Amino acid sequence: MKDFFKVMDIEAVTALRAGFPTAGEETVPVLETLDRILAEAIVSDIDLPDFRRATMDGYAVRAGATFGASDGAPACLTVRGTIRMGEVPGFAVGPGEASRISTGGMLPEGADAVVMIERTESLDDTLIEVYKSVAPGENVVEAGEDFRIGETVLDRGRRIRPQEMGVLSALGRETVRVFRRPVVGIVSTGDEIVPIHQVPSQGRIRDINTYSLAGWVRRAGGIPKIYGIVPDRPEALLATCRQASAESDMVLVSGGSSVGTRDFTIETIASLPRSEVLVHGVSISPGKPTILARVDGKPFWGLPGHVTSAMVVFTVIVRPFIHHLSGLSEASETIWTIPARITRNLPSAQGRVDYVRVRLSRDQGEWRASPVLGKSGLIHTMVKADGLVRIDRDVEGLEKDAPVEVTPL
Repeated sequence: MKDFFKVMDIEAVTALRAGFPTAGEETVPVLETLDRILAEAIVSDIDLPDFRRATMDGYAVRAGATFGASDGAPACLTVRGTIRMGEVPGFAVGPGEASRISTGGMLPEGADAVVMIERTESLDDTLIEVYKSVAPGENVVEAGEDFRIGETVLDRGRRIRPQEMGVLSALGRETVRVFRRPVVGIVSTGDEIVPIHQVPSQGRIRDINTYSLAGWVRRAGGIPKIYGIVPDRPEALLATCRQASAESDMVLVSGGSSVGTRDFTIETIASLPRSEVLVHGVSISPGKPTILARVDGKPFWGLPGHVTSAMVVFTVIVRPFIHHLSGLSEASETIWTIPARITRNLPSAQGRVDYVRVRLSRDQGEWRASPVLGKSGLIHTMVKADGLVRIDRDVEGLEKDAPVEVTPL
């Protein structure tokens, strides 16, 4: 297995996610749907709103009765009743008539507009003067103006935000079908790794990857499941990977993905039941020695042990797989970028895609991206960075002040 190291393009690796199933579905109360992914299309069974209502406090009128009204020549209208919130008007508005109405009130029959109260003056309890004309439909929300009966309101695979929670409640949905959050097993390997509560002796370091990867998993919409630190013994790693694969929808093993005499991840994956190595090496820097396998139908990753490499690979490649397992549709998978200008010349080796950590600052109304340089084993480059800049594989580098797109971290 040592000679298996073959590099694959980032886009080709990402495309492999389509070959994995989602993590399943469940029904939850609407109040618990924030950031969940819809597993059903939501079709309106009503017109929303299902009545014409006022958007201003004022008077419901027939618009034609106000045409030509001005400060010098106001229209005089007879007041016919008051419409209270939440009630159905028991009367109609005729030519030359108006009725008092509050914001959200239901327009009576005959009325097609609302005059703002600021544009009127009450002469007595039965007469008002209107100083500005209104057009039909002005200051009114029509029935079905939000959504019409039978209209698809939300598509399957869409992430639910507070506004989607609002429309679900407007449609009377107490529960909704969503995709399960994928459980992501996290395994940290290496004899040099010690728990964070332990003071490391010479040649050892605390376990960083377990905690940083757990945070990235949660941010991507998954549920991290921690399996602790596994020493560099094939039988120990195999036992932990068997358990993690059985209990998780995806597994991340950090460390042991490169080609070396003490790197057991690739051999362990080959020993797992129903396993198939799909990728061993990605044309990305940092993070080239990345493994992706299919184990019992689930994605199984071997990530670099260096903390920055592991986090960059997760952000660029692993996160889209979690989105896929979560049911997020590609149409809804928006990755925001910030346009900026690089602050220095930046060389790059051809044949791979470089991801450079950058810090953002404002200068004369535009964003400036300052590279945060350092080796992939140094976490400060990620702590100080606000985002990543991609340098494509056939580009020799970037010149100072070149425009770039920054993917926020």
